[in-house]
Amino acid sequence: ERVRGEMPELPRAMAERFVTQDGLPAYDATMMTQSLAFARYYETARDACKAPKLVANWLMGEISKRLNSEGKDLAEAPVAAATLAALIARIQDGTISNNSARQVFEALWSGEGSEVDALIEAKDLRQSNDTGALEAIIDEVLAANAKSVEEFRAGKEKAFNALVGQVMKASKGKANPAQAGELLKRKLGG
Repeated sequence: ERVRGEMPELPRAMAERFVTQDGLPAYDATMMTQSLAFARYYETARDACKAPKLVANWLMGEISKRLNSEGKDLAEAPVAAATLAALIARIQDGTISNNSARQVFEALWSGEGSEVDALIEAKDLRQSNDTGALEAIIDEVLAANAKSVEEFRAGKEKAFNALVGQVMKASKGKANPAQAGELLKRKLGG
């Protein structure tokens, strides 16, 4: 009789492990185990950045979309698992926004560069967490958008989103949206 340890892990068992150990939804886990290559890529990236759900999202989203449109196999993907993990780590630590991460991914995929940090610098995508600079931008936006400020004070939540939008625009998308929202609320006495 064969020893259980010799058997390769079956996709279903692997998917169950991704659900129980990594907390992935069942659908994501099934998608991660559609092939051994997919599962290995997922595990490598997950171990490197410790963000199972984000890795799964990128694999099911951007990566699958491109592989499908280019008729490629995952083995031919120009973005290695470790590189994807480095990109996800930069989203997690607040260096770049999700939007900027897509631009970096695009550059990685098209072969414009292979280093996540170098691309973030080259494209000037680093999110600004400089509170002083952000406060100055917010003061300008509030001064220039008195009507939105009045609407917000009258209880219109939409006006607040419009102000955050203006701040993001004024910072050329570099402000950290969560931080901008918090500072804005504080300035508005919300």
